[in-house]
Amino acid sequence: MEEGQKSTVTEEAVYEALKDCHDPEIPVDIVSLGLVYGVTIVDDWVGVKMTLTSPGCPASEMISEDVKKRVRQIPGVGEADVCIVWQPEWKPTMMSEEARKKLGANR
Repeated sequence: MEEGQKSTVTEEAVYEALKDCHDPEIPVDIVSLGLVYGVTIVDDWVGVKMTLTSPGCPASEMISEDVKKRVRQIPGVGEADVCIVWQPEWKPTMMSEEARKKLGANR
């Protein structure tokens, strides 16, 4: 971003981009799964705070890299980072209603 330019990156744009990211074992995006806990935007830097469905997730590195790659594709983003956290622990109840229906999960 050039000096004097204001970032046009929005939290909404980041969440929309993250809907393109999936756990390869689950056919639902990470936003609908409830894995994204927050987004921080500072100038052209975007940080994504998220979790995974389990601490032993074998795809954790792949998902994290996919998130960074996808966020970097948003116009105005210069750099992206992912922070994987385990608190609060993810539960199936964190999924959107649409995700629950798609996966056949009941409350």
